Amino acid sequence: MDLRLSQDQEDIRRGVRDLARRFPDEYWAEHDERCAFPDEFYTAFAEAGWLGIAIPEEYGGGGLGILEASLLLEEVAASGAGMNGCSTMHLTIFGLNTIVKHGSEEMRKEILPGAVDGSLHVCFGVTEPDAGTDTTRISTFARRDGDSYVINGRKVWITKAGHSQKMVLIARTTPRDEVAKPTDGMSLFLVDIESDAVTLRAIPKMGRNAVSSYEVAIDDLRVPASARVGEEGKGFQYLLDGLNPERILLAHEALGIGRAALGKAIRYAKERIVFDRPIGMNQGIAFPLAEAATRLDAAELMARTAAWRYDNGLPCGKEANMAKWLCADAGFQAADRAIQTHGGMGYAREYHVERYFRESRVLRLAPISQEMVLNYVSQHVLGLPRSY
Repeated sequence: MDLRLSQDQEDIRRGVRDLARRFPDEYWAEHDERCAFPDEFYTAFAEAGWLGIAIPEEYGGGGLGILEASLLLEEVAASGAGMNGCSTMHLTIFGLNTIVKHGSEEMRKEILPGAVDGSLHVCFGVTEPDAGTDTTRISTFARRDGDSYVINGRKVWITKAGHSQKMVLIARTTPRDEVAKPTDGMSLFLVDIESDAVTLRAIPKMGRNAVSSYEVAIDDLRVPASARVGEEGKGFQYLLDGLNPERILLAHEALGIGRAALGKAIRYAKERIVFDRPIGMNQGIAFPLAEAATRLDAAELMARTAAWRYDNGLPCGKEANMAKWLCADAGFQAADRAIQTHGGMGYAREYHVERYFRESRVLRLAPISQEMVLNYVSQHVLGLPRSY
């Protein structure tokens, strides 16, 4: 396994980096403070063709792999855009994987070109207030009614719902107590979110405020049977096609945020003079930054390995989960050390590291908590009894 990047992959990094630099820290701080979606940024990346990097070429995309998509998002995060920048587009990359693999040809032709050119925003509706990480406990239900389904339920923490026209939605089509396995009886749908039957409420939150998260109430939403993705009852299996790519992508985003924070801290440690010397001369400053760099580089190796295995059709559940855990931890630690290096000014908005800190924190919770990753490793890697 050769983890060196090809010239084409290096060119992707360079191209993304150059474009992302047009949107400085001040742009992101302003949009975060105003809770304003970064339309100019999104449009620029759409016009440059980056949104469809992993969508098949026949639908206007780049047809590249998860590694190339990961490099894109890592560079976006490292530019200072952080999760505010990445969250505008990573759903287009991994969320639509279920449509690419399991949607009808008509559905793919309807959705994918618009996602590529940026004219169509799509969100992903999985999480529910009373189900949390246990997707088998969702209560949103789609009842078959002739050639239609009538959907009722509640979703929560739905990123970009207020900016989207469509939602990839998972709902039960058979009650949980009537199926052989808890993961059976769920179906995926592609539904119109701009409907009187759908009510949205933005959730006030600590960070990543340029891209809002929503509570979504669905009351008697009628959709045609053609809106179902694939076969009825197999939605959970289809959903799995997006989980490992999601972990790999967000691992790289965590790396990007960590590197942005570390870069700020290094510059400050060289420039800040206390007791007639730059504070970076002090081991109390230098060693934690050296440790942060070491942790980021080590985590990167696991993230690259996970992406390589996925793109080569190899099992990667272990690597994807470990990459998510390691990168989220390393990115958060780097952001924390950046604040500490800046001292009191790290708590101020002026140097932007407090924003990196807030955005790096969410990656220890989402898309799956650090504790649930360790549950996976304990059970599926170590062979220990399931603890939950």
